[in-house]
Amino acid sequence: MITADRFRDAVDTRDLAALDDLFTEDIRLYSPVKFTPFEGKPLVLGLFGVLFRTFEDFRYIGDHTGTAQTTADGSSAPSAVLLFRAKAGGKEIHGIDLLHFDDDGRIKEFTVMVRPRSAVHALGAAVLAGLVSDGLAPASSGQ
Repeated sequence: MITADRFRDAVDTRDLAALDDLFTEDIRLYSPVKFTPFEGKPLVLGLFGVLFRTFEDFRYIGDHTGTAQTTADGSSAPSAVLLFRAKAGGKEIHGIDLLHFDDDGRIKEFTVMVRPRSAVHALGAAVLAGLVSDGLAPASSGQ
């Protein structure tokens, strides 16, 4: 099973331990609601814990694989795009997860894109509240 399939299964079952095995130590996650990336496995796993509580009716609906240029160093890397639908804060969300893999097949960079704007705002508020609640962000964080 390739990493993208294993990732999809881990998200479907909300299995943080399985995600831990798939991420590099220095993973970078680019969020639609925060300019700077979430960096490092502990913070990204914490974020996924919040996302698992925040999303309602999350489901992947398609995928594409190939290569893409990474943000971190501009090199080309194997990648997968996973299309999803979900709800958060009562808003229907359409989005994609763009995964970049290292030479060992682990996820080194992760970009999330979400639409529409009202869903981005609802998701941002819910995730920030979860991060603050879990002690992963200060209460005054402006994201």
